[in-house]
Amino acid sequence: MDPRQRLIVALDVSSSAAARNIVAAVGDSALTYKVGMQLYTAEGPAAVRELVGSGRRVFLDLKYHDIPNTVASAVREAAQLGVTMLTVHASGGGKMLRAAVDAAQATKPDALVLAVTVLTSLDDVDLGKIGLRGGVLDQVLRLAALALSNGCKGVVASAHEAAALREEFGNDFAIVTPGVRPAGSGHDDQARVVTPSEAIAAGSSHIVVGRPITEAADPAAEARAILGQIG
Repeated sequence: MDPRQRLIVALDVSSSAAARNIVAAVGDSALTYKVGMQLYTAEGPAAVRELVGSGRRVFLDLKYHDIPNTVASAVREAAQLGVTMLTVHASGGGKMLRAAVDAAQATKPDALVLAVTVLTSLDDVDLGKIGLRGGVLDQVLRLAALALSNGCKGVVASAHEAAALREEFGNDFAIVTPGVRPAGSGHDDQARVVTPSEAIAAGSSHIVVGRPITEAADPAAEARAILGQIG
């Protein structure tokens, strides 16, 4: 696989102008860009349309989590925007996950519905504080089983759980891993962090990298360096 197929650059910025500058600076070193809550709240679907219209792939990371009908309606709108990937929370339950998958398939069959398992900012202690029994790995495996059995084609999970996910469920689904930092980078607000090469070696199919690329003096060079680690 072309390593550019694996890299997703996070556009965690507050304006389309800032996003446009990052995309231009990265150039052809990346094909897919994450539009998350910050940019989408600031600029709305226009930010997605602009990226799709320019030939980029969009990973819409809004983590839908609501009753099945509401999530299905939102997924339908996202698919109509032309996104390549979108996220829902696996903890929304099987009916919600199935509704999301059905809505995507009816609108844009090749759009990947990815189920978020456990946020990479959380650890075992955090899960205990919100009343979840067992550690992060147990919860990730439990939610992944629910997601895959309800038609999701991938999950969002840390690389710390990727190997166990592959062992448990095989290779026929995507594992998108945020919280990826090149060696020597700070962890920022992430609790479960790995390097790009560690993520791919563990079984992640895609990695999401934000600040190490977008705040670099030369974003294209930083993206190429990461591609070299995952190629």
